[in-house]
Order: sequence, then C-alpha cells, then structure tokens
Amino acid sequence: MKLVLNQHSKYLQAPSIRQFSNRMKGMTDCVNLTIGQPDFPMPDVVKKAYIQAIEEDHTSYSHNKGLLDTREAISAYFKQRFAVDYDPEEIIITNGASEALDTALRSIIDEGDEIIIPGPVYAGYIPLVKTLGGTPVYIDTTQTDYKVTPEAIKSHVTDKTRAILLNYPTNPTGVTLSYDEVAALVETLKQYEIFVLSDEIYAENTFKGHHTSFGQFTELRDQLLLISGLSKSHSATGIRMGFLMGPEYLIEKLTFMHAYNCICANVPAQMACKAALQEGLEAPQYMNEAYIERRDYLVRRLTELGFDLDATPEGAFYIFPNITRFTDDDFNFCVDVLEETHVAMVPGSAFTDYGQGHVRISYAYPLSQLEEGMDRLERFLDKHYRS
Repeated sequence: MKLVLNQHSKYLQAPSIRQFSNRMKGMTDCVNLTIGQPDFPMPDVVKKAYIQAIEEDHTSYSHNKGLLDTREAISAYFKQRFAVDYDPEEIIITNGASEALDTALRSIIDEGDEIIIPGPVYAGYIPLVKTLGGTPVYIDTTQTDYKVTPEAIKSHVTDKTRAILLNYPTNPTGVTLSYDEVAALVETLKQYEIFVLSDEIYAENTFKGHHTSFGQFTELRDQLLLISGLSKSHSATGIRMGFLMGPEYLIEKLTFMHAYNCICANVPAQMACKAALQEGLEAPQYMNEAYIERRDYLVRRLTELGFDLDATPEGAFYIFPNITRFTDDDFNFCVDVLEETHVAMVPGSAFTDYGQGHVRISYAYPLSQLEEGMDRLERFLDKHYRS
C-alpha cells in the first residue's frame, strides 16, 4: 500500500543542479562546474573552535535562538561590516541560511499569497514557496541588467502580495546593487505593507567596494527579515550556520517556528561561528582574490569563444553567459556538452524561464579546472557550431 502526500508535495523534485550532478556518475574525468560551494578549506581558527567545543562537551541544547555570546558576535560583526544594527535578541542562529529562509516563509505564507521574486533566481526558492501554498510572481530582470527596479516592483504588487524575496549578490548571475540602487528600492518598498526578505548569503563575496545591505535602512526595519550565514564567506557549507535577523516583534514568533523545526542550531558550530566572526575575518578576502582572478579568466575566455555576457559578475562566484548565438535550447546544450566532453554546467532555465538561453558556470573551482573545462568546451563548439 502506498500512501499519498499532500497536494503540494508534487513540487518536491530534484533541482536541475542535482539532476546534472546525477548524470555525472561514472564519469571519472568529469569537469564539474555546477556546484556553488567554495573550494577552499574552512579556516583553521574555525576548525579549531569546532573541535574544541566537542572536546569540552559543548554538545547540549542551546537557547532556541542560539548561544548568547555567538549572537552578540553576529550583532557586532554586522554592525562593523555592514552598518546593520540588530540586537542579539533580534537574531536567530539557524541550521544554514536555507533553514532561515524556510523558517521565515513558513511563518509568512498563507494559501494563495503571492511572493514577488526577481528572475532568473536560485531554483531552491521556488519549491519552498509552492509547497507552502504560495504563488511565485516573477519580475523579469533580463532587460535591466538583472537588477530589480522600483518600477518593476510597483507593477507587480497586488492585493495578494505578501512578500518580496531578494538576493544580492545574486545566484545565478553574480550581479549586485549599488547603495543608490538599494536606497531607491527601499523608498518604494516602504510604501507597501509587505514583508521584505533579503537573502544576503553572498554579502562578503562582493568584489568591488562594500556590500550594501537592506538592513542599513532603518525605514524598512519593521518589514525586513535579513538572511545570511557562514557557508560562502568562510567555506563552511557543511557545518550549517545561518542567521535570521529582524525586528523583535517578528523574531519572537519566528523563534517558535525555528524551535518546533529543530530546537536549536548545531551548538559546536555556533561556537565555531563566534571564532569565525571574531578571529577569521580575513577569510573572505583571500577567497575573493581567487574568485576575481577566475572570473576575469572566464570573462576573457567565454568572450573569445563567442558567448555573449549580458552582465559581468560583481559578486558571488557564478557567471551566466548567453548561448543564443549557438542555440536557444540551454538544457540540451548542457546535456550534449556533458555527455560528449564531460564538462558539467547548469542550464539557465533551471533558474526560471527568465534564465532560458543561458548557462550557469560556477567558478568556485581551481583555475586549472576552469581552464580544462573551457578547453573542452572550445573543442565542442568547434565541432558543432563552427565550420
């Protein structure tokens, strides 16, 4: 006898990124350029703090929001780095930024609510919204350099709009917003009684100047839920450290949602998090130096190969070349490249229909791996698209 899950379980499918990872099985020589996971080791100071926490038996529950001294470290870090002022009581430490987002959306969405999301966008957002009964409403950013604009927001808000979900620097394009661009969005968003969810997991992976956080703007404070974590900044994807920040009147309720889900975040990881934010502040800098070198290589090489670049990445570690000079079918293009050359990329259509005609290449990989991937891609193009 097989039982049936609820009506929204139909949205629980393997994301396209994982589908391509599965296709690589058995390809021992595959050049994998699909996953957004830093290729650097977690900083020694973070490792040592994690090990020490276990050795000293810090393996019991913490407060549902997390250890107070770690929340104090998070508070001080965001104030120093991004001029974002959240009291430790306005911070929940979560099991990764993904759980922070899940906690927020579970607390916000009612059946039929609309969630505005600029596209192309990280594919993992969409099933979360749909399985909660929400409706994603996409803003097409392909004509505005992948940046959401005040005008676009105004034209998409309806009486069903519950929230807008933003991600800058963004996955999959690497585009980010200037201070003036964020300020203009804030002026618009504060006019509407909607939640603003800002996923700023790539904040430290900003290549020029400083990241502008939506949390800097006090006029948005009562609407804003700010999401971040250590996965990208400190190459700590596996220890699952996320942060959910917002006004106390929201955070008090969200704490219960988080608690009913998992009680608290990984306690040794919380102690490692404190070390990362107090003693490991140099980690993003040396990673970014490598990312910039890799980005510049890919910009040059992809341009030479005939790809169009609609935007040069300014953060994160992805590039999103346009392949329509060769074909509009990004999915089968990626399948053919993978099967013939053993180079794995992600089709742009995995990031909503607004990503069609593109591929996403992650450069969270060594330069030598990127070079081999581009050499193989060049041979593929020579065979199929050049006379």
